[in-house]
Amino acid sequence: MNKENFKELPERIDTRVFRSSNIASKAIADRIAQVIREKARKNRKCVLGLATGSSPKGVYKELIRLHNEEGLSFKNVVTFNLDEYYPMKDGTLQSYWRFMHEQFFDHIDISPENIHIPNGTLGIDEARAYCDSYETAIQEAGGLDLQILGIGRTGHIGFNEPGSGANSLTRLITLDNLTRIDAAKDFFGLEHVPKKAITMGVGTILNAKEIILMAWGEGKASIIRETLEDHITDQVPATYLQTHANCTFYLDEEAASELTRIKTPWLVDRCEWDATLSKRAVVWLCQKTSKPILKLTDRDYNDYGMGDLVSKHGSAYELNIHLFNQIQNTITGWPGGKPNADDSRRPERAKPEKKRVLIFSPHPDDDVISMGGTFLRLVDQGHEVHVAYQTSGNIAVADHEALRFAEFARDYHSYLSNGSAQGELYDKALEQLTYDSDDVTPLEIRKIKGLIRRGEAIGACRYFGIPDQQVHYLDLPFYETGKVEKNPLGHDDIKIMTDIIREVKPHQVYAAGDLADPHGTHEVCLRALLKALEELKSESFMNDGWVWLYRGAWHEYSIDEIEMAIPLSPDELMKKRIAIWRHQSQKDGVVFQGQDSREFWQRAEDRNKETAELYNQLGFAEYEAIEAFRRYKF
Repeated sequence: MNKENFKELPERIDTRVFRSSNIASKAIADRIAQVIREKARKNRKCVLGLATGSSPKGVYKELIRLHNEEGLSFKNVVTFNLDEYYPMKDGTLQSYWRFMHEQFFDHIDISPENIHIPNGTLGIDEARAYCDSYETAIQEAGGLDLQILGIGRTGHIGFNEPGSGANSLTRLITLDNLTRIDAAKDFFGLEHVPKKAITMGVGTILNAKEIILMAWGEGKASIIRETLEDHITDQVPATYLQTHANCTFYLDEEAASELTRIKTPWLVDRCEWDATLSKRAVVWLCQKTSKPILKLTDRDYNDYGMGDLVSKHGSAYELNIHLFNQIQNTITGWPGGKPNADDSRRPERAKPEKKRVLIFSPHPDDDVISMGGTFLRLVDQGHEVHVAYQTSGNIAVADHEALRFAEFARDYHSYLSNGSAQGELYDKALEQLTYDSDDVTPLEIRKIKGLIRRGEAIGACRYFGIPDQQVHYLDLPFYETGKVEKNPLGHDDIKIMTDIIREVKPHQVYAAGDLADPHGTHEVCLRALLKALEELKSESFMNDGWVWLYRGAWHEYSIDEIEMAIPLSPDELMKKRIAIWRHQSQKDGVVFQGQDSREFWQRAEDRNKETAELYNQLGFAEYEAIEAFRRYKF
């Protein structure tokens, strides 16, 4: 096979990759500010097309800073928002009108008459004429100077779902089911998500003089690669951006991770073959050729453009042995280190033989879902295992679950005390369980939901043999808003994290390293840990502390990323399943199911079995399941 026959398509749009979304957001804000100032110097209006959702929040935050600290004025700015749910009242919690005012407009000096957001309150018979007038207003303002975009997992821009035409204009559209599933967390369930929206059309967007599309996180990586490298199709409306003369994609490293030049750079250019890239390339070649590592030949490497990698090692045989041993050394049945053993090629140290282990779990079930087998192994091998639940997880408990527990508690208190005031908390909660989903969940209800999740968590820990005093509930304040929208990570959150680490003084820390979590809590909890580690790094006990990152229920590390692989027996996998079942409120029809209809225990088992199968395909022993970890070095 000639390399040119399988070389993937290059990126078809100018693309800039940044270390983090914060850095990228500042770069976008700087570009917007530049356009505004250039227009102001010419005494002309600047017409901006704006987006909503989580992606542009950092951009709006930086623009507000530029306004407050560097004098950026929006007096000459006219804005047109991309879209709005339909039907939707302006002040509703999920409305884009409310989002834009809370996140941006209320904090700058823009004139209210210069703000345009699609009207979600119209009657259906008024929608057509209104959409036409929205187009007219854009043209009368001089056309869009700069349009900023996010991207949905269907490849939609605005709410232009698959099937949208390149010449489509502002219109009422039916939302794709995947788009509604992704929005379900904001509406407290899929059944509350509107089925329609008003959106600028693809043609409206393409008429902008300049376009910036932003994407953050691993969850967007696949659709970003498809948009940038595949041919134009109405099934991925974002691919129409390939036709625009002045469009730029701003990505963080996670969103860019599936691009050919990053994931498989040997397909587009010569590489500097370090250990990480070599392992990734060999695993990829095994999957392409359906061969285990030790059966790869010089011809295989040459056919797939990796002849220079073989030359570096002398022969395919030497390279294969080298990489086989590297990957084999990640497999261990001793996550806390094997006592009295040579640990020079093992993932963990042999000493101390009995380690203090601190498992951080973002929600009260991530520990058993993501690393339940390893958790069990650490306990069985005699380590002192502590679990710290970073958030209460109360928002993920359905109202009917809270109602059931509140009624039981009220009636039980009444039975014990002959109707004394002890049941007042529960009476109040029962009254409030009629609250509107647009409101903040009342404190009493959150308390009950949090207690439900605490009880489930300690039940799972007891099943694994953890003493109650080694189970810690951190209830990080950033989470306790009573809404899907959380507060920024704060000093109090970091202090709670540093306090528990100081208390335990762990030899091992396990934490969720999943940046693809659709709820965002995993990412915030990871940042809380990293900030705490940074504050503690000068303390002597930290010299012995190793940090291992696991993935959540949504994704797994690829084989080339794994640094410690813990095989699970069928019995251990069953015990892991039972521990997950202890979290009854999360078992059947959970609040934030996502697009995957499987229950969490099924996702976890399938993921662990798939990892074991991949190891087997590479030529390693056949295991029932494998849990995977990467080490974080601070």
